[in-house]
Amino acid sequence: MNQSPSQPESAMRKWIPLVAICLGTFMLLVDVSIVNVALPQMATDLHSSFTSLQWVVDMYALVLAALLMVVGTLGDRLGHRRLYLIGLVVFALASLACGLAPNAGVLIASRAVQGIGGAAMLTSTTSLLNAAYQGRDRGTAFGIWGAVSGAAAAVGPVLGGLLTDSIDWRAIFFVNLPIAAAAVVMSLRFLQNDAGRAGGRLDYAGALSFTVFAGSLTYGLIESAGDGWGSTTVLGSLGLAVLALIVFVVVESRSGNPLLDLSLMRNRTFAGLSIAALLLNAAAFAHLTYTSIWLQSVLGLSPIQAGLVVCPLAISSFVVASLSGKFFHKLAPQWPIGIGLILIGAGALLFSLVSTGSGWTVILPGLIVSGLGVGLATPIMMSSAMAAVPRQRAGMASGAINTGRQLGYALGIAVLGTVFANRIQSFVAASGQVADPHQAASALGGGRAGAVLAQVPADHRAAAEHLVHGAFAAGLDQVYLTAGIIGLVAGALVLLLVRRSDAPPPWAAAAEGGKPAEAAAGAH
Repeated sequence: MNQSPSQPESAMRKWIPLVAICLGTFMLLVDVSIVNVALPQMATDLHSSFTSLQWVVDMYALVLAALLMVVGTLGDRLGHRRLYLIGLVVFALASLACGLAPNAGVLIASRAVQGIGGAAMLTSTTSLLNAAYQGRDRGTAFGIWGAVSGAAAAVGPVLGGLLTDSIDWRAIFFVNLPIAAAAVVMSLRFLQNDAGRAGGRLDYAGALSFTVFAGSLTYGLIESAGDGWGSTTVLGSLGLAVLALIVFVVVESRSGNPLLDLSLMRNRTFAGLSIAALLLNAAAFAHLTYTSIWLQSVLGLSPIQAGLVVCPLAISSFVVASLSGKFFHKLAPQWPIGIGLILIGAGALLFSLVSTGSGWTVILPGLIVSGLGVGLATPIMMSSAMAAVPRQRAGMASGAINTGRQLGYALGIAVLGTVFANRIQSFVAASGQVADPHQAASALGGGRAGAVLAQVPADHRAAAEHLVHGAFAAGLDQVYLTAGIIGLVAGALVLLLVRRSDAPPPWAAAAEGGKPAEAAAGAH
């Protein structure tokens, strides 16, 4: 008699570890995209430049990408629960600093610290899930965690718009505090306290050289929009990136315990999937940053409206991803991944229908087609990469693919931002209506089109509005063309390089209670 009420309670308690892990995962992945719709308000409040806006978006993804592989090694030493808790606390404190930031510099620095916390959380999740669940429950847990990870991409712009519209842009960071607090309490009470273990020497040289490479390359690309490709700063940054990459290759080839075993790149399937991971986010998501600025500062949509406009991409992606396991699991991986990337490229090219007089509906076809491609390519990418390498390198493959995804997003923001700024500047200069095209382009790209137009005399307002709409259309079309080419090239490379592996997919072990099922780690 007394046992029946306790059975539902026991079943509920069983899933609390999953909730604790999903809260942290959702929070860190939402923060990749939640800032997009808040950029125009940030620019106004902080008086920030176009370059500063790029860094607000990019710094988080860049630090996340640079640290994923090395922080994963720390989890084995410190214990994954301890690392997860450290990540939650660091992320929460950095979110508080972001929300209180008095200027763009403090905000960008705080976003970097967020990336450190996010890397600690993301690298811990698969090990924590694997320790918390066995057998069929493990497969269920990874499935739910993967769905939550995917939903974060859809919820980010909408949640960001809702908070920015109803409260303030700072609320998109403050909302992390109660979520992190709840995750910390549940983690302390319900996650297993795994003790760290001694391991091989950490690859400090590899971690440092990779971080310098990623940071210098991104910095050079972003600064080229304002300083030009021939500036000392840009050339120096790109030169340092090349040098750091050479050092990384030399260090990894000689290390007994490398971050990335470079011999894996001789496997054409793994090499192709690594390229696909790097280019997917650049082609599918990076251009949405500049689309959001256009929707709000030029078309006059509110943040929540701008967030809702881009929802078709996430919705179509979610629908296709949900069906992919049922209909595409028997296909060789190059087909869903390659065709998915080609659809992403085609969707980006459809975006380029934007013209001077376009409204927001013109981008709907591109959003839907791109979403179909994301839903087709993403679910199988991680499991295919892990199945293509020796079992003892599965964790390394997972880290490499996750790193490629986040680094691709960071570099995509930088490259497309340079394309966007340069095209706007050349369009404004060609019009002959503006004395300082560079300053005007910076103001427009920085989300201050409304402020610029407000300073134009009433009798010249119509001509100025036409110029602004035309400049944005020209800039966006160049961005979408570049993203489309990236997607098409990535798809072609996958179709050429990737082949089915004879190894069993690593997620299969999850349903049977076997070794870790890190396949879901690539859900975002």
